[in-house]
Amino acid sequence: KWSAILLGIDAEDLLELMDSLPSKLLELAIQALDEQQQAYFRDATQFPDEQVGHWISHEMLVLPLNAKVRDGLRLIRRNVPAHCDSIFLVNRSGQFSAAVKLTAVFGAPEHLPMVELTEESMPVIKGTDDSTTASLLVQRSGYAALPVIDDNNKLLGRHDIVSASELVNENYERQVMATAGMDEDEDLFAPVAKSARSRALWLGINLLTAFLASWFIGLFEATLQQVVALAVLMPVVASMGGIAGSQTLTLIVRGLALGQITSANLKALMTKELKVGGVNGVIWALVIGIVAFMWFSDPLLGLVICLAIFVNILAAALAGVILPVILEKLKIDPALSGSVILTTVTDIVGFVAFLGLGSLFLL
Repeated sequence: KWSAILLGIDAEDLLELMDSLPSKLLELAIQALDEQQQAYFRDATQFPDEQVGHWISHEMLVLPLNAKVRDGLRLIRRNVPAHCDSIFLVNRSGQFSAAVKLTAVFGAPEHLPMVELTEESMPVIKGTDDSTTASLLVQRSGYAALPVIDDNNKLLGRHDIVSASELVNENYERQVMATAGMDEDEDLFAPVAKSARSRALWLGINLLTAFLASWFIGLFEATLQQVVALAVLMPVVASMGGIAGSQTLTLIVRGLALGQITSANLKALMTKELKVGGVNGVIWALVIGIVAFMWFSDPLLGLVICLAIFVNILAAALAGVILPVILEKLKIDPALSGSVILTTVTDIVGFVAFLGLGSLFLL
């Protein structure tokens, strides 16, 4: 009864579906593949799905290293796979040697060796390379697809621009979902128990960090009892720091997910975010300071919250850059844990700055 469903599925389709199929149905699907597709499937499953070798396409234009232009034209007339703009040249052992753009073949003398038309600048991907990193390389290369090789330089297949874009988008979607402490595979209509369980962990962690921030507030209990206005304005300080930090964190997490942030540009990025934080800090610190002064008719209170807002926004910008980078180096998903840690940092810095300055100036 599954024959109609399995009809037309190739190795690449099955690789995308395998995690969603029951084991018995997966076995039936593998058996329905022809021998060549079964071999492709076995080769791909030797790589974990975080490596690009798991996702490569085996449909490509390949010629021996000693081929002539006439051979290239004959191959092109026969069939050109989708998203293919190059012919790969291999030696007798099947090792990748060079690539020739299809546009270079047209108009070239038919007797000319293909090797004389090779692309010197084409990057090469290893099957064990990280799938997101390799996909970003494809997107930036200017080619429709790049060759994928093994450790012995043997040509395994190609990674094309469509597959690369899908992998990058999936990785970005996972980062966005993780920012909210949610599973990337969570279904909108999943059972209540399943959805609640998947979100409960990070709600619990958030509760612990909230208690930590409350403990710091408790250190200034005497100050709060004497200056009630400080308690009224505390949510403003926390909110401004949290929002400023989350803006920076979102940009950095996205940059890390897309491979845009490197050690070479990290310092410049941090400087830029601190400048942005400084500008916004000055503007909103003055606005909130004036509002507090007019509300409570207390110039010192206006000064205290003005300074606290400025300090907290600067701290939020700095933490928003540093935290995700550190978490990634520690092999911890910055999208999943970054927002919880950042909120704790901005709350503690904001409350300590605000209540500390309040104790200094208002008592």
